[in-house]
Amino acid sequence: MIDKALEAEILRLHHAEKWPVGTIAAQLHVHHTTVQRVLGQAGLSPELVSPRSSMVDPYLDFVVTTLEKYPRLRASRLYHMARERGYPGGPDHFRRIVARLRPKPKQEAYLRLTTLIGEQAQADWGAFGKLQIGGAFRPLWAFVMVLSWSRQIFLRFYLSLAMPSFVRGHVDAFAFFQGVPRVVLYDNLKSAVLERVAHVIHFNDRLLELSRHYHFEPRPVAVARGNEKGRVERAIRFIRDSFFAARVFKDLIDLNQQALQWMTGLAADRQFPQDRALTVRDAFAQEQPKLLPLPDEPFPADEVVSVEIGKTPYARFDLNDYSVPHTYVRRSLTVAASLDCVRVLDGNAVIAAHPRCWDRGKQIEDPAHIEPLIEYKSRARKHRGMDRLNSAAPSAAPLLSMAAERGGNIGSITSRLLMLLDQVGPSELQAALAQAVEQDLPTVGAVRQILDRRLTERGLPPPVSILVSPKAARVTVKNHPLNTYDSLKRTDDEKKD
Repeated sequence: MIDKALEAEILRLHHAEKWPVGTIAAQLHVHHTTVQRVLGQAGLSPELVSPRSSMVDPYLDFVVTTLEKYPRLRASRLYHMARERGYPGGPDHFRRIVARLRPKPKQEAYLRLTTLIGEQAQADWGAFGKLQIGGAFRPLWAFVMVLSWSRQIFLRFYLSLAMPSFVRGHVDAFAFFQGVPRVVLYDNLKSAVLERVAHVIHFNDRLLELSRHYHFEPRPVAVARGNEKGRVERAIRFIRDSFFAARVFKDLIDLNQQALQWMTGLAADRQFPQDRALTVRDAFAQEQPKLLPLPDEPFPADEVVSVEIGKTPYARFDLNDYSVPHTYVRRSLTVAASLDCVRVLDGNAVIAAHPRCWDRGKQIEDPAHIEPLIEYKSRARKHRGMDRLNSAAPSAAPLLSMAAERGGNIGSITSRLLMLLDQVGPSELQAALAQAVEQDLPTVGAVRQILDRRLTERGLPPPVSILVSPKAARVTVKNHPLNTYDSLKRTDDEKKD
């Protein structure tokens, strides 16, 4: 780029002094192509500003004719076509020639669009980078809606571009405006338009449900006609420069609180374009009564998905696990998630509610869900032990009943009797338990003494009071003949000799 003073001097020397391009370039110390570009922008044809004959001159007609037929043809392809026809020059000079000769598109004039008060709003998304939450990087999106007449801005940041966030943006915007415009303009984004063929538009079903609830007309702009929603485009640029630039915030909640202060403060105090004596705040005060009234209930904007609960009592949602009561394992449930809460439903009944986690790979638990599962598992283990004990030694049931009446710890008694069962076998334990019940001695110590006495009467050693795992108890130890040790001792004596 050259400054305006140099452009003016080039044009003066060409028109007033009649200097050729080469002389102008030499005296002003610029390249001759710079002089050609300035004169070309002034409306002079390349033939008038060419300083001398060029190797490309024989190919100019071919280039012009081809560009008239294919105005968007790339210069690199046109260069290869010229090379096939004998052009000896390099690509850089040829590319500059093509840029000068390429037909310029006709500039379209646009009418200034005006809207009636309370008639229209424009909505769109703006990308604002990413936000780190724990170990996750979430995309940060701004939903922006602007009332076309008053220029009042609604701004709210979300961590998703999905349809639930799009719906939530409308619900929050209408609540902020305390009314609904009759028409909302959109770009052709998928949240609004699923398919478009000429004038036939297939709207997103969720958007149609939203429009029926609030009684507004969703209207997409024409394809490649961003000027039709220029108010929201300028608002997003205004948000980037006036609000988000160098903004410091702790989290998404803090960012949205600052956005609310900004749009009710600085953004509302800017001048109203149609009347500089008014502010946007003043214009919005005039427009708000003209908006459609809000319905009695807001549109349900929660994100709703079906989830399958596996063998562990957790519902997987948005790459996090949320606990549910253990009685709902192996069931199909529904998750309804807002920006700050995740609810798990069985039909219409809420069975779990958690604060929403925007991190990833986390396990969010409610102690009221986990503690009953731990207790249930503990009781299950105790019942399994009692079932095994009663099956092996039927007299265990009356002994445990007597111990319970006297305040004994049934779990501890059961586990210790199971150890004795593994040590002496079912028949010996049954006989000892029956004798203990007969003698009204419902303690493990009494059972052990009875076992010791019975074994001693038969000349057998008492049971070893060491806990042996069932797997180790089944191991068979092979006895080796002792004479092998004698042979080993003789071998050691021979080595010493």
